[in-house]
Amino acid sequence: MAGAAGAPPSSPTVAVQAALRARPLRFPFTRDALRCWAYLVGGAPLGLLVVVLLAVLAVLGLGLAVVGIGLPLLLALALSGLPAGALERRRLRLVEPLPVPDPHRPLPGAGRRARLRTRLREQATWRELAHTLLVGPPLTAAGFGLIALLVFSGALVVSPVVVWAMAPESVMLIPGHVVPGPLHALPATAVGLAGLFLGGYAAALLTTVHVRLARLLLGPREEGLGRQVVELTRSRARLVDAFEAERRRIERDLHDGAQQQLVALTMTLGLAAHELRERAAAPGAGGAGAADAAGDPVLDLVDRARGEARQALEQLRGLVRGIHPQVLTDHGLAAAVAEVALRHPVPVEVDLDLPGRLPGPVESTAYFTVTEALTNAAKHSGATAVTVHGRVEGDRLVLQVTDDGRGGADPAAGAGLQGLADRVAILRGRLMVTSPTGGPTRLRLEVPCSG
Repeated sequence: MAGAAGAPPSSPTVAVQAALRARPLRFPFTRDALRCWAYLVGGAPLGLLVVVLLAVLAVLGLGLAVVGIGLPLLLALALSGLPAGALERRRLRLVEPLPVPDPHRPLPGAGRRARLRTRLREQATWRELAHTLLVGPPLTAAGFGLIALLVFSGALVVSPVVVWAMAPESVMLIPGHVVPGPLHALPATAVGLAGLFLGGYAAALLTTVHVRLARLLLGPREEGLGRQVVELTRSRARLVDAFEAERRRIERDLHDGAQQQLVALTMTLGLAAHELRERAAAPGAGGAGAADAAGDPVLDLVDRARGEARQALEQLRGLVRGIHPQVLTDHGLAAAVAEVALRHPVPVEVDLDLPGRLPGPVESTAYFTVTEALTNAAKHSGATAVTVHGRVEGDRLVLQVTDDGRGGADPAAGAGLQGLADRVAILRGRLMVTSPTGGPTRLRLEVPCSG
């Protein structure tokens, strides 16, 4: 299948969330839960260290800014999100198989000042700083809360062993209530196991929040990617328009220039042949008569040249029609397809019911899609019948070409359909080919008729 679709894929699901949905009851006992705990336990003290360093930079920078010494510290504070964001993206690989891409533009060969100016102008730099200053502290606090839950639940789990080891010393799991013996601590073990079980879900929830915020603030924004895609699409559309204009210019030059010259050459050769025959048949001019004129080698060469000129003219006319047929410009898609069907060596049934003229790019793309499909059917499929069916459904032209050939066509094997698929993609449409072995082969075009 060769095609193009305009909708971008949605953002990938968080791996931890997917694992939780797949195994909701077993999740706290899986490796995914252990990865969440490792990610959070390692990130909490690291986040605290980062918060302390940023607080020191902010205090010293603001305090020394009046004498000018604090400006470099404030600049370091503004750029502190760069290493912190890079470190967080690397840590996310512990729980995410898909890395969060670096949102910054690569600057190969740039000097320090150029890199500094570029980084300060990038929105990604300030998003990373916002993640470090605003998101980091509450997530760090939540991480320490989960660590406390893990430690407390673990202590409750082993409380019978602690009571047994501390005997005959008294042990109080609840203030004011002494545990008489190890068996009396078993309820605390059950509570500890429940805490660890619920802690696995809490770790999954907090890790999911971490990942989503990291994708939002530490990765490239969808708007920026969307603008790049739009600009790329516009650039491709401009190239196609320029190519179409150049093709029209070549068609006009061939039609008004070379084709007219070949017509004039054919007429001149015809006049030359007529003049030679007249001279050969004239009795007073030393002519040998009409019988000898028929065998004149010069006259034979002129007739041969005239035939070759006619053949070249026919080939040139076919080339001009292939560039952009005049009937398509004057009468529209239905008339142009009907003309192609009449000249096709395989019988073609045309069923095009169109409300009127379609936009020029749509008509041109649909016409060349039909001609490419008919050419492939005649050359490769061994088809005995071809059907062309087209309708406008809503605001989309739906065109299908079907042949009863042997099938097995590979759209990627040739450049014709691939080039058409690129043109259809620019028009925000789709080009699909289905060709099972044994046939039939169907080519389906769907393209919007509006801008």
